[in-house]
Amino acid sequence: MFTWFAWRKIAVRRRVVVNLTDKAFSGVLWQQRGPLLVLRDVQLLEAGRAPQPVDGEVVIERSRVEFTQVLAEAGGS
Repeated sequence: MFTWFAWRKIAVRRRVVVNLTDKAFSGVLWQQRGPLLVLRDVQLLEAGRAPQPVDGEVVIERSRVEFTQVLAEAGGS
């Protein structure tokens, strides 16, 4: 069974796209604090708009997440 903890080990400190119902955030998954995800170096992604840089950390409740994409590392497989 694939659990949150197994996924977290794969994704932590990697660039991810966290998809919510109405928007998405691209950034580095910095840490998980209980039910919260903490992203750094973030861009807000919304349909029909250019990516918008976000200052500071973004904190997202895991219960709001539709799905998360772990992006391939540059030069990696």
